[in-house]
Amino acid sequence: MATGYYPGCSLEGTAAEFDMSIRALAEALQLPLTEIEDWNCCGASAAHQTNHLLGLALPARTIALAAAQGMEEIVAPCAACSNRLIAAQAEWLDNSGLRGDIEHAIGMPLPAGRLPIRNCIEFLLPHIEKITAALRKPLTGKKVACYYGCLLVRPPKVVAFDDPENPVTMEKVAAATGAEAVDWGFRTECCGAAFAMSSTASVVRLCGRILDNARSEGAHMVIVACPLCHANLDMRQPKGMAMPIVYLSQLVGLAVGVAPKALGLGKHITPVAPALA
Repeated sequence: MATGYYPGCSLEGTAAEFDMSIRALAEALQLPLTEIEDWNCCGASAAHQTNHLLGLALPARTIALAAAQGMEEIVAPCAACSNRLIAAQAEWLDNSGLRGDIEHAIGMPLPAGRLPIRNCIEFLLPHIEKITAALRKPLTGKKVACYYGCLLVRPPKVVAFDDPENPVTMEKVAAATGAEAVDWGFRTECCGAAFAMSSTASVVRLCGRILDNARSEGAHMVIVACPLCHANLDMRQPKGMAMPIVYLSQLVGLAVGVAPKALGLGKHITPVAPALA
C-alpha cells in the first residue's frame, strides 16, 4: 500500500523531533513513507472557526493531492492534523452538496471514496510484531503513562478511533517496547491546548494535575502523540516537576536501537536522559 506522509506545520517547526523520530523509526522498521508533494497547512483550529469552506478546503487539498499522487492512505502524526483531515473528509462524504464547492475552491477533484487517515498510534499499531522482533534495547523496568489528550479520540463518531473514555491502543504499542504502561486516570484530560498563551496559569494548573497523577502511579515519563500536548506538558510543568514527555515514536525508536540524536531527544525542554538511565 502506498502511504503518503503528511508532516504538517508543527512537525516542520516546534515539533521537529516528532518528525525526526517518525522518519527514523519508519526507516528502521522498513515502513515506506512518501511525503505528499506540495502539501499545505490543515488549518488547525483557526481556519474552521473563521470560515467553514476554508476549514474544509485546506485539508481537502492535501487529501486530493495524496490521491492524485497514488497514495492509498495518509499518515498524519500530528493529532490536530489527523483530526482536521478526518473531519473534513467525513463532512464532504456525508454531504454531497459540499463536494462541488470544495473542488471549485481547491481547483482539483476530490477522491471518490474515503482515503484512510492514520494518526501516529494507528501507524504503529499494525506493526507490533515487527517492533517486538526489532527490539535492541528493551525498556524493561520503565513505567510510562500514555496520554491521549483530546483530539486523538474525539469526537468519537468522527475519528472512530479507540474508546474515547478508556483508550488502550497507545498502551499496546508502548508494551511492545518492553515498557510497562501504568493505569492512571488522566489519559484523556485536556492539557489546556492553545490557552497556553492567553491563560498560561490555567494551563500550568491543568498540566500539573495530569503530571501529578502520572507520577502518583509510578510513571517515569509521559508518552504523547500530539505536538500541542507535548509543548504544554513539556514547557508548562509546575516548578520542580521535571517529568520527561516523550513522543510515542521516540519511545519505540529507542527500543529498536535508533540513536537518541536521530530521534531528536535532545530538543526537549525537560531532559529525557534521567528517565532512561
